[in-house]
Amino acid sequence: MLYNLLNDLLTAFLFFLPAGLANMAPIFVSKLPGLKKLEYPLDFGLSYKGIRIFGAHKTWRGMISGILFGIVCASFIVQIPNFPFSNLNPIIFGFLSAFGALMGDAIKSFFKRRTKVAVAPGKSWFPYDQIDYIVGGIFGTLIYVRLNFTIYCWIILLYFGLHLLISYVGYLLKFKKEPI
Repeated sequence: MLYNLLNDLLTAFLFFLPAGLANMAPIFVSKLPGLKKLEYPLDFGLSYKGIRIFGAHKTWRGMISGILFGIVCASFIVQIPNFPFSNLNPIIFGFLSAFGALMGDAIKSFFKRRTKVAVAPGKSWFPYDQIDYIVGGIFGTLIYVRLNFTIYCWIILLYFGLHLLISYVGYLLKFKKEPI
């Protein structure tokens, strides 16, 4: 029983790692000065009903770097012996995981800007800011691979908790202005 639990947790963690890293990549890549040219808005600066579609924080630099991180991570993960998904194409798997996670975040930003109590850019919208990339990453991979319900539950719980923990560590290290 404990073996099955640990196996499910490890499977959930490894399966979703490309999406999780893709979600974090834009924050770190934004600090690299050589990539400023790619800091073009994902929504091309367009608005819907007078409000930016995704906002200035969603850029092509973030999308491209996140997808590359996802593909590189997936390339390592499918090499793990006895990993249940070692037959997956790492480019397709990494792309779908990363793109899904990043689009989940972008779509959430669309709705975040349109709430009755508008949430300022960069401010936390709990729990949506913590779950958006998880839902997006899961939906992104559904067209390529299906997991059992238990693994999806572990992905949600594990990555929601990891997001809170990593955000708090980022706050302590002065990468973020707020703990969540």
